[in-house]
Amino acid sequence: MLLGMSRRASVLVLAAAAAAALPALVAPSTAAARTAAFAASCPTSGFISQYYSQEHNGIDIANDYGTPIHAVGDGEVTVSGYEPGYGQWIRIRHGDGTVTEYGHMKQRDVAVGDRVTAGQRIALMGSEGQSSGPHLHLRVWADANASIRTDPVPYLAERGVEMPCTPGQGPGPGPAPLVHPVESGRVVSARSADGRLEVFAAGADGVHHAWQTDANRGWSAWESLGGPGNGELAIAANADGRLEMFAINGSTFQHRYQLAPSGGWSGWESFGGGGRDIAAGANADGRIEVFASGPAGIFHRYQLAPNGGWSGWEPTGGGPVQGRIEMEKSADGRLEVFAVNGDTFQHQYQTAVNGGWSAWEDFGGGGHDLTVDHNADGRLEVFASGPVGVFHKYQTSGAGWSEWEPSGGPAGSQLTSDRTADGRVEVFAINSGAAMKTWQTGVNAPYSEWAEFGGGGTEITATTNADGRIEVFGTSGAGVFHKWQTGFSTWSGWAWVGDTAGPAVN
Repeated sequence: MLLGMSRRASVLVLAAAAAAALPALVAPSTAAARTAAFAASCPTSGFISQYYSQEHNGIDIANDYGTPIHAVGDGEVTVSGYEPGYGQWIRIRHGDGTVTEYGHMKQRDVAVGDRVTAGQRIALMGSEGQSSGPHLHLRVWADANASIRTDPVPYLAERGVEMPCTPGQGPGPGPAPLVHPVESGRVVSARSADGRLEVFAAGADGVHHAWQTDANRGWSAWESLGGPGNGELAIAANADGRLEMFAINGSTFQHRYQLAPSGGWSGWESFGGGGRDIAAGANADGRIEVFASGPAGIFHRYQLAPNGGWSGWEPTGGGPVQGRIEMEKSADGRLEVFAVNGDTFQHQYQTAVNGGWSAWEDFGGGGHDLTVDHNADGRLEVFASGPVGVFHKYQTSGAGWSEWEPSGGPAGSQLTSDRTADGRVEVFAINSGAAMKTWQTGVNAPYSEWAEFGGGGTEITATTNADGRIEVFGTSGAGVFHKWQTGFSTWSGWAWVGDTAGPAVN
């Protein structure tokens, strides 16, 4: 198969000991400064290369030189200068008495005494001081008189900012972010509510399951769950954060679900008769909707209320028989469904958010497999494989689409895609001879040439860790492997998941 058997390498550690001996903190002038917690803004874009710990008194957010850095909240600049450990650094005192610090910048845009607002640019990212690469070292003092710092991740989450984040979408939590559907297939992966990835793979003896033991790191051994053998899988999150997993083969359709967010799982329950393929996603109001293909076309079923019971199966008015299905969400929150078989490619879409569905519309000729993702500006992008390689088609406006364009890539391949922490789409393809990938060369930009990503296999899926790094799972008759980003353009080698092979996926 694919893939060498190297074990997981350590993620690059950036400036673990930065600012070990900084000047004493300036306390707020009066106790009256301690007011209700403010609504925060995103400090910068990038992935978290090192988390808070007893040895590391903040978080490191890595990105390119010159990436803008923003004030987390309204406040007064109390330090703006140079310190050997921190390099260029800034300290801001906020109205609730908390303090945020920003280190290793290449440029400072504010001076001591300046009043700043949440989301205001205050600096540009650099690598000055004790640092091995460009990043922001963000520290938080929840109590200005304390001797220890506060973990910035929960501090920001309490104020409406989930990391990793995108600057310019604050201050404050604003509207809830769109929950985009997870790729379906014979291997699927999604994040639990606590940020840990969970992965499911379908073997001849049923479905197998492994999970991260901590967010962004470490994997359990595989466990066998039973359920439909050699099934197609889909996974979606309920409105309360509980994952729900669906599995179908030619004679059986079953589902199981977490009993609590990030918790244990129910047993298998019947969800209908057999079929060819499935896709699942959440409506804007949190209700999960499931589509399934078979010899009579495509049917769907949906929750009647968030976290609630289910409708019966309803026909969708056609769709490619025995088609491969994927689902995505438009920028306005409407779900769109795409389906392909060897002769036909069609799609349909909700005519209103949480509403009914259009008729099926032609979307192109037939193909082997498909993947759908969204650009940073919300426009959908569709890739489809066939006997001469991979083609793609993208929205040019809310309802308009480009023509199909060739992209190269492996013929007759299984496809998957996901987005990097800075918003670029990456596409991965695998057939029996090779795994390859292509990526946007900039946000909302054209794609690179296809590049080698490993040896051949049978299935592939991509997902993102809680810190924004993409993780890819590939399968073969030998088991399930994975490979993960160690930076924006660097990857680990292929390795077993949890140091065990997992199920054969032929």
